Amino acid sequence: SLPDFLAPVDCTDAEAALAQVRRIYQTGRAHLRQALQHFAAHPQEAARMERVRACYPFVRLSVPHSRQTQSQLAYGFVARPGQYEATLTRPDLFAGYYLEQFRLLLRNHGAALTVGSSHQPIALPFALDSDVSPEDSALTPGQRLHLPEVFDMPDLSAMDDRIANGTFHSPPGQPEPLSLFTAPRVDYSLHRLRHYTGTSPEHFQNFVLFTNYQFYIDEFMALGQREMQNPQSDYIAFVQPGNVITRRVDLPARGAAADDALPSAPAARLPQMPAYHLLRADRSGISFINIGVGPSNAKTITDHIAVLRPHAWIMVGHCAGLRSSQQLGDYVLAHGYVREDHVLDEDLPLWIPIPALAEVQIALQQAVADVTQLGGSDLKRILRTGTVATTDNRNWELLGAGVPQRRFSQSRAVALDMESATIAANGFRFRVPYGTLLCVSDKPLHGEIKLPGMANQFYRERVGQHLRIGLRAIERLRQNGLDRLHSRKLRSFDEVAFQ
Repeated sequence: SLPDFLAPVDCTDAEAALAQVRRIYQTGRAHLRQALQHFAAHPQEAARMERVRACYPFVRLSVPHSRQTQSQLAYGFVARPGQYEATLTRPDLFAGYYLEQFRLLLRNHGAALTVGSSHQPIALPFALDSDVSPEDSALTPGQRLHLPEVFDMPDLSAMDDRIANGTFHSPPGQPEPLSLFTAPRVDYSLHRLRHYTGTSPEHFQNFVLFTNYQFYIDEFMALGQREMQNPQSDYIAFVQPGNVITRRVDLPARGAAADDALPSAPAARLPQMPAYHLLRADRSGISFINIGVGPSNAKTITDHIAVLRPHAWIMVGHCAGLRSSQQLGDYVLAHGYVREDHVLDEDLPLWIPIPALAEVQIALQQAVADVTQLGGSDLKRILRTGTVATTDNRNWELLGAGVPQRRFSQSRAVALDMESATIAANGFRFRVPYGTLLCVSDKPLHGEIKLPGMANQFYRERVGQHLRIGLRAIERLRQNGLDRLHSRKLRSFDEVAFQ
């Protein structure tokens, strides 16, 4: 069975296009949920129940001839005539994003947007609440056996990253993509985000910080609680794993926003990569995630956050200083990367450079000056700009024969970690502005290894300052304007229209 058919509609107004997307999505989702309730309530019908299906909405743009666009933005238009299409999901979550993309396409091309039902099925798990699976219903073993025969399940072939990787080619006669991600790919990542971070995607903000140490999270938690006691704060809520929401002291505790209705309970144990969110009303707040140690985690979490289309993500963590002139507690602002993490080699070949982004670099350098109140030679003394090497070998020092030391010296690297190049490379790959500001916590090549007492003193002295620098950098990026941040440097000459 299918939901009631909604014919494709040509829209010359972005709000009308979004309303039609909502109508199609909500109708299809309700159809699947009602069918699941019937399926669960009638176990004797499981083997003979007819196929149930609902499909994602699509938006289509037809450009009949070349037209020179005058857009000052790097997105919101297509480069050549043709037909372009994207499947869409979760209009409740992406309403603001979709509206912006629709408005730009209408303004830049003067053609109507067609909104209709696609042929891409919505997988049943993606139609349910993020913390519910089909098996959570009271299904018998026989019903569970027949569930895939009645409902569509996630199909990995519909959610690969070929568009983002630049390897996708539309079959003859089929539309070109409008977006980096298909609707199933987005839904998959939304579910993965909750699993890995312990918070719902509704809470994620448009500026993201990553760290590789819990000490930074402890400092951020204390900051979040202080902000919630300040009625003058720009932040309206602080969210911790388990969707535990603390609202600003002058705001109602319940019913103030839709996210109050999300299931919440303190996490019995922290998830793999716990996330904490300082919310602003316009979603321009800060999400802070402890990704732990290693490039695999760094790739995993950025693969999924990318579908939220954040304005920027920045790594603030610890590193090994490689130069004798560095001191513990000095900062390293990465302007290049040695990629020995290997986790992105298939998606982003090593011959592709990962450039420094001036807008982020300047914001980070100015933030260091703002927080430390240093300038000129004094600032240069504690802030080193240079290449950061990222390795997947935590015990690289034990390789012997001076092999890694020689490679790092040849690369001119000034610092080494296990996450930064991965985060920057995935930012480049997914067109998300990125940056790295690290703090030297040990100098293994020079006999200064991280010992417990030394480390504890270092953390007390530097973590708070480092976090304030990251927050100040985000303030500067927010103030500088997003049109400068989302520049053409991250976009190819044959790019999708959506940001």
